[in-house]
Amino acid sequence: MDKTNNPLLKNYKLGDITLSNRVIMAPMTRSRAGDGNVATELMAAYYRQRASAGLIISEGTQISKQGVGYPWTPGIHSDEQVESWKKVTDAVHEEDGKIFAQIWHVGRISHPYFHNGDLPVAPSSVKPEGQAFTPEGMKDFVEPRALETDEIPGVITDYVDAAKNAIRAGFDGVEIHGANGYLIDQFIQDGTNKRTDRYGGSKKNRARFALEVTEAVTDAIGSNRTGIRLSPSGEFNDMYDSNPKEIFTYLIEELNQFDLAYLHLVEPLSDVSDKPNYASRVAECYRPAFKGNLIACGGYDRESGMAILQKGTADLIAYARLFLANPDLPERFAADAELNKPEPDTFYGGDKEGYIDYPFMNEDEKDKEKAIA
Repeated sequence: MDKTNNPLLKNYKLGDITLSNRVIMAPMTRSRAGDGNVATELMAAYYRQRASAGLIISEGTQISKQGVGYPWTPGIHSDEQVESWKKVTDAVHEEDGKIFAQIWHVGRISHPYFHNGDLPVAPSSVKPEGQAFTPEGMKDFVEPRALETDEIPGVITDYVDAAKNAIRAGFDGVEIHGANGYLIDQFIQDGTNKRTDRYGGSKKNRARFALEVTEAVTDAIGSNRTGIRLSPSGEFNDMYDSNPKEIFTYLIEELNQFDLAYLHLVEPLSDVSDKPNYASRVAECYRPAFKGNLIACGGYDRESGMAILQKGTADLIAYARLFLANPDLPERFAADAELNKPEPDTFYGGDKEGYIDYPFMNEDEKDKEKAIA
């Protein structure tokens, strides 16, 4: 792999591990977990194929039964689930890859279907617009139940237990999912946080849950094994904040105290140029606030990824759909080769099709058989 002129292909020190390149596989829900929300042999093959990434960040993985919001998504809160993930981490490590588990609680983005008829929980009883994806089809979101103040320490413990379980399962670290309108994000943004206790109101209070989760996880497994993902200009899952630049700048500056492995920032998926205090270029906006390693994600290709690294706006670039469709993405970037196009109809659910059957750039039959075994 030619690393001379392409910054995407240079080695990088992340915490106490060395990445072979700066091409990160972004977390992507694929809805192919087995019964009991366990990882499967098919998932092991999928991640093995993509082990040439500098770092793989796993699909969102539930920290508890309460955290479930989508069908066929894996968890990491039972012994069976922990054991199942070992086949995935072993597969990646056998190919000299590195993998973090993204630990996830969806909060209000769920449905009573997943909770034996009970309401999903959230910071406040604010119903999201839209519908939940369930095995019985799309169902309207419901108004969630606001977590009681004395319940919150138990949720933080669930994050800690999930992080410890991830290390037991052989992951190199964890990414705390604080983005895209899920539970941590719901606490941060005032469109979803209407609380009047110590977790609501001021920017300090709304950032408190994210910071307490981060502190607890880093205390449990080490700061060098912990990253966090945020989406400061994200509107996905019906999110809104009256002044996102203020709250997210405060939160990101506070995160510096933990000496994290990285901060992972998601660029906006929609045009936010007409919204006051929303950053159209998230990595560029928040880079000055964070002193550690920064991953940028969202719409980057080979050229724009190289450019942002050369500029110093980010240290690593995460790719989602491009990695979904191109298991050998770093090799293709090295050769500036043509890329496979992703097939949206097979993104969620199903079997091998659209999952482990995307072709490699240079594969003979032996390599192909190994990749999908």
